[in-house]
Amino acid sequence: MRLRRSLEVWKLGIVNYSDALKLQERLVSARKSNKIPDTLLSLQHPPTYTLGKRRTYHNLLVPEADLLTMGAELHYTERGGDITFHGPRQAILYPIISLRNIGFGARKYVENLEQTMIELALQYSVQAHAGKDGQTGVWVGDQKIGAIGVRISSGITSHGLAFNIDPDLNYFKHIVPCGIADKGVTSLRKETGGLLPTDDVIHEQLIGCFVRSFGFCDVSSKDNESILLENGGIG
Repeated sequence: MRLRRSLEVWKLGIVNYSDALKLQERLVSARKSNKIPDTLLSLQHPPTYTLGKRRTYHNLLVPEADLLTMGAELHYTERGGDITFHGPRQAILYPIISLRNIGFGARKYVENLEQTMIELALQYSVQAHAGKDGQTGVWVGDQKIGAIGVRISSGITSHGLAFNIDPDLNYFKHIVPCGIADKGVTSLRKETGGLLPTDDVIHEQLIGCFVRSFGFCDVSSKDNESILLENGGIG
């Protein structure tokens, strides 16, 4: 008999990157010891650039000091992938899930994250596809609409995906996004050319796509206020 997969969704709103990183670390530790179920963080960040564990500084095209004048931060992470940007009007999912429990390897996990974003784009009649030639993420033609950078520790995932709803794409001009110099970045707003529902609605749709892609059956959710009360803070 196939086990029913349960997922708890935390809807956090806008969270500083360093606080989200501390929260992920805490939840990964709890998930490893089976103190919590599989958990999905749904959030946005203030303007933030992040470098993966390869530390590809050359793909940051401006001095780090200049980022402060733009109102952006730079953070160093232990996720895979290259440099990327996170900001308002971007839907971010950080799954803290056990790959062993759902029988996924790393490649299958990334493919399902890609499928999550492809399905969301299709809901708006945008034909997106997975990267080619080993490139991760989701693309519309040669324009990237969704990025992926993950970490897996003892079979437990962290970090995840970022889907561009309608972020300020000018921020991407200061980096070589994901280390790919000859391709650009796009957004759902740019591809549809029309009005979109609120970010909250699109976040809910993205969560739904994730749930279907990974086969979760029992899904519960918590909002930011209840999470703060239960945990005494996010970070």
